[in-house]
Amino acid sequence: MNDISGFKFDDKIAEITSKHNASCILMHIKGTPRDMQKNPVYENVVEEVYNYLNESISIAKYYGIKQIMTDVGIGFGKSLEHNIELLRNLNRFRELGHPVLLGVSRKSFIDKIFPATVSDRLEGTIAANVIGINNGANILRVHDVLENIKAVKVADKILETR
Repeated sequence: MNDISGFKFDDKIAEITSKHNASCILMHIKGTPRDMQKNPVYENVVEEVYNYLNESISIAKYYGIKQIMTDVGIGFGKSLEHNIELLRNLNRFRELGHPVLLGVSRKSFIDKIFPATVSDRLEGTIAANVIGINNGANILRVHDVLENIKAVKVADKILETR
């Protein structure tokens, strides 16, 4: 189950996930899909997203869900600066004790750094994914699988001796 609200929009999602013994991806979102990009404000984006995900993990555990992944929700109620701060601090989310999934593929924050159409954001996606792996991501959600696998293999080889 991939829940963009981290089990906070609808109680039944956690219940159904548990009933079917499914794994879950708990994502952070500020606001709702309708209003999430209307001037998102945080005092400390890393700590606020961390606390939100920690609460989502508690909900999952309450329902007996065992396989949990977290997702900081790049682009879901975050400015360019918020997204960059989260990418720089992904290791913080490893402290939650669950794999960290990163979904930056073709996201609009890439366009804000280097203007490109959605279909022309491969290089920006790969750069963000390599940084994400270096900073703590365990799982990547991508559109261009082969290209990202190649980049990740090179990055993993370079990072393995650190």
